[in-house]
Amino acid sequence: MTNISAGPRSTIEKILAKASGVNTTRAGDLVVCDVDRVVLIDLQFRAFNGWVRPLAIADPDRVSIIFDHAVPAPSIADANAGVEARAFAAQFGVRDVADVGAHGICHQVIAERGLARPGGLLVCADSHTCAGGAFNCAARGLGPLEVLQILCTGKTWYVVPETVRYELSGRLPEWVSAKDVFLHLAGTYGAVAENRAIEICGPGLAGLSMSARRTLATQGVELFAEFTLMPCDETTEAALAAAGVSDPDPVWADDGAPLAFAAAVDLSGLEPYVSRPDHVVDNAVPVSSLEPTVVQQCFIGSCANGQLEDLEVAAAMLAGRHVAAGVRLIVTPASQAVALAAAQRGITATLLEAGAVVTSSACGACFGYDLGVVGDGEVCLTASTRNFKGRMGSSTAKVLMASPATVAASAVAGRVVDPREVVG
Repeated sequence: MTNISAGPRSTIEKILAKASGVNTTRAGDLVVCDVDRVVLIDLQFRAFNGWVRPLAIADPDRVSIIFDHAVPAPSIADANAGVEARAFAAQFGVRDVADVGAHGICHQVIAERGLARPGGLLVCADSHTCAGGAFNCAARGLGPLEVLQILCTGKTWYVVPETVRYELSGRLPEWVSAKDVFLHLAGTYGAVAENRAIEICGPGLAGLSMSARRTLATQGVELFAEFTLMPCDETTEAALAAAGVSDPDPVWADDGAPLAFAAAVDLSGLEPYVSRPDHVVDNAVPVSSLEPTVVQQCFIGSCANGQLEDLEVAAAMLAGRHVAAGVRLIVTPASQAVALAAAQRGITATLLEAGAVVTSSACGACFGYDLGVVGDGEVCLTASTRNFKGRMGSSTAKVLMASPATVAASAVAGRVVDPREVVG
C-alpha cells in the first residue's frame, strides 16, 4: 500500500482506513477490510442450491438474511431457495432472518433494523446496497461469490476511490422530491461519479427527511458510483434510535479533503424531472420539456421509492381522483412494516379506491420478475431504481423514471405530466 503523509481525508478514505486497520488511506490504495455486516437475499440461495453451501462462516452474528426479491415465492425454484435459506440459517446459527411475513426489500429492512451503522462497512449481493450510505455507512453491492467469500472470511478488499461531492442548499418546492434531485444530478452532471464515492452534504440536507436521503443514497449506483455517503446528523440519529441503535460512531471528511469533482445544488430551484427510456445518466430532463407521452402502466415502489413517505405522497395526489382508463397503477410497499403503517393510516384504502393495485412487499416489478411485468411495446412510468431496456419486462417496452408524485399524477392523467398540473 502507498503510504502518504497524513493530511485531510475524504469520508470513504477514513472509513476504509478504519475497516482495514491502517492509519490512513488515499485514493488508489488497495485495502483488505473487516466487514461489519453481510446481508444475504433470497435470490442468492438459488445459487447455493445445496452444493456451494460453505463449510463454516466467520461470524453468524454479523449475517442477516432477508427475503425480498421473490416473495411469496412465484416459482418452485424460488420456493426451494427459501428452503435453502432457512436450512442455512439453522445450520450456521444465523438469527437475524426476515422471512415471509416479516419480509421486505432488503435495503428498507436494513434501515428498519439498524443494520447500516455510521462509520461501518456493509455488503450485500444487491447493486443498490449503497442505500446504507444515508446512514453514514460505506455500503456496497457485490457479486454472490464475493459475498460467499466474505461469509467465510469476514473480509473483503477495495481500491479506495476518489470522491465527488454535491453540496445542497435551499429547500425543495412542493411536489418536488429527492427523486427529482437524483434525476437532476444524472441529467446535469452525467457519469462524473463513475468508479468514485459520492458525498452528499450541505445545509440543504437538513431539510431532507431520512426517507428522502435514502432515496438519494440508493440511486448513487445509477450514477455509477462505488459508494454514496452522507453525514450523520440529528435526523440520522433519530432514525437510528428508532431502529434501536443508540451508539453511532460517525465518520466525515476533513476540511480540505481531496475531491475529484464538486458541485453546488440549489434545491429551491429544482422542478419535477423525468428520465427518458433506456437509461438515466445524460437522459433526464424536466417534465416540462418532455414530448407528449401516453402511458399504459405506472409503478411506485422499490428500495428507492416504496417508503411510507412515498406512499403518502401518492395517496395525497390520488385522493378524490381515479386512475385513467387504460392505465394500470401498481404500488409496492418496501416492507411489511411499511405496508402495515400504510394500512393503519388509511393510505392503502385511498390507493385502492383510486384504482391502484397494492402488492406484496418485494422487488418483483422493479426488476421485471413478477407483480407487474411490462408487455411488448408498452410504456411504463416508474418510481423505482432504474429503467434500462428490458429492466421491467419486455425489451420492446419503454420505461421512463420519475418521482412518486409525478407517477401518481401521470396515472390520473394517462400521460406523463408535471404533478402540479394535476393539483392545480
